[in-house]
Formats: sequence, C-alpha cells, structure tokens
Amino acid sequence: MPETTVFSAKPTLTGQRVVLRPFVAEDLPVLVAALADPEVRRLTGSAHDEQAALAADPPEYREKLREWYATRAEQSDRLDLAVVELGAGRCVGEVVLNRWDPGNRSANLRILIGPGGQGRGLGTEATRLTVGYGFDEIGLHRISLEVFAFNPRARRAYEKVGFRSEGVLRRSQRYGDQWFDATIMSILADEWAVHHGHPA
Repeated sequence: MPETTVFSAKPTLTGQRVVLRPFVAEDLPVLVAALADPEVRRLTGSAHDEQAALAADPPEYREKLREWYATRAEQSDRLDLAVVELGAGRCVGEVVLNRWDPGNRSANLRILIGPGGQGRGLGTEATRLTVGYGFDEIGLHRISLEVFAFNPRARRAYEKVGFRSEGVLRRSQRYGDQWFDATIMSILADEWAVHHGHPA
C-alpha cells in the first residue's frame, strides 16, 4: 500500500463488545459531552486546573467539532474511528492512530471513552482492535502512546493489550499546583505476533 494513502481506507472493526466505525453525525452529541466532561479533560491532559476542567465551551466550539469529525474520513495520514457499544448501538468515544511516521512504520495511539462507556472493558477492546488493525492490515512496526501518572486505569488497559513501559517523561504534565510524570509505552509488531493483544 502506498505510504501516502496507508490510512485512506476507513474500516469497520467488530469485537465482542464494541464496533469501531467511521463517524456519523449522530455521534456528535456524545463526543461533545465527553470532551466537556471535567474528568475526561483532566485525564487526557487537556485541562491544567479545576477551573479549566469545569469551564464551559465557547458557543462556536460545537461547530468546530462538527467540522472536525465530518472531515475524519478524508484523512489519509491518520485513522479516527468512533467506538460504538454493541447491543446499545451508541457511540461511547473515539480511537485514533495518528503521528504516522512512514519511514519507521510507526504511529501513535490515542483513545477517549466518555463517562457512559467507562469501567466495562470497552476501551480495552477498542484498543486491541485498533492495534490489531495497525499491525495486521496496515503493516505497522511500532505503536506508541503516553499515559499520565494520574490515569492508572488507562495504563492497566494498555498493559492488558501488551503495551510495555519504555520511559518516563518526568513532571511533564501540570494539574493545579502539582506536576505529574507521563509514561511512554509501546507495542511492537513481533510482540503482537506472539500474543495478539493477550499477553500472558
């Protein structure tokens, strides 16, 4: 597959609990609410104090998000998919492969699960499906991410899929008057080939 179009195809990936698919207009209210949730803002590092986490979004923000999600299917250098809970049929978040480095066949993983989808393994399965697609279909060599020290739940989910810690960005994230580490984690294609997202 040509390197410039490696992410042009937008798949639908189905697991036991979630389906990952391109965004539709009906997903927007859930995504807007998730991105406005104070705890989501804190855990993703998009707010640096409680005031920012609780702040109301400006009126034009929803329109910017609508435009953003409407253009995800057009991107050839990244993969953005909605995470939809099977059975309920409702969007609970998003999963992304971005920062595509064609020379090194590597990408970054980012996932956001809103409050309505948390605590039930949906994020773990969405991560596993996305990583599998990246290695088995795209031919990636390495997938990496960063997780903040104040988000141990996310770290456990990544470890369940096979991500391994490879370094610490010391005191790289501020929240309020405290500084927190971020851990760099990665998974490699040859590791995935052994356990397929279910390490011993």
